Amino acid sequence: MPQTPHIERHFTGSETVRDVVIGMADGLTVPFALAAGLSGAVNTTGIIVTAGLAEIAAGSIAMGLGGYLAAKSDAEHYFSERTREESEVSEKPDMEAAEVADVFHSYGLTADESGPVVDALRKRPQAWVDFMMRFELGLEKPDPKRAFISAATIAGAYIAGGFIPLGPYIVLSTASAALKVSIVITLIALAVFGYVKGRYTGAPPLRSGIQTALVGGLAAAAAFVIARAIS
Repeated sequence: MPQTPHIERHFTGSETVRDVVIGMADGLTVPFALAAGLSGAVNTTGIIVTAGLAEIAAGSIAMGLGGYLAAKSDAEHYFSERTREESEVSEKPDMEAAEVADVFHSYGLTADESGPVVDALRKRPQAWVDFMMRFELGLEKPDPKRAFISAATIAGAYIAGGFIPLGPYIVLSTASAALKVSIVITLIALAVFGYVKGRYTGAPPLRSGIQTALVGGLAAAAAFVIARAIS
């Protein structure tokens, strides 16, 4: 009897989603707070749009650079730890073999059960190091392009998010009217963004949308109050 092949579908873009969340969340809230604060000082949108565009440019560069440096730091940490593991496998094989046995013991395997696997790893130094990196240290080999991808993703998401609350100020001529529209579309954007994020990450989409709108709305409201107080 023919059998239907078992296909597992797992989400593998967690790092990209994390970068989009970081960029989009700040892009939605920071330009909104700036525009809202300036709305209390001027009623024409020209200055607000200029300041908002400057903030989006500076914010996207700063956020992208932060993502780049974070990814580079992760890669440097990985290769530093790998060099150390390679040295220990070469110079202290018995100690490293005991650590492998401890890893298997944590999964409930006895010494007799894990022994053949430990012996097999000792014959394959690179596989041994790979095993230690993943199961002892919990580190995955980073993508060489990860730093650039992270920087571009965060910066792009920041720009995309920033134009949402700034859009009404570009279209409308009075800041008071633009502010009302900006509040509405920013909250809607936060809810939609949270819903989509939930669909990709496996979280309940509706709950994710509500949580994102609530948290983002509170952050934007706090920033708005501070900006208005200063202005």
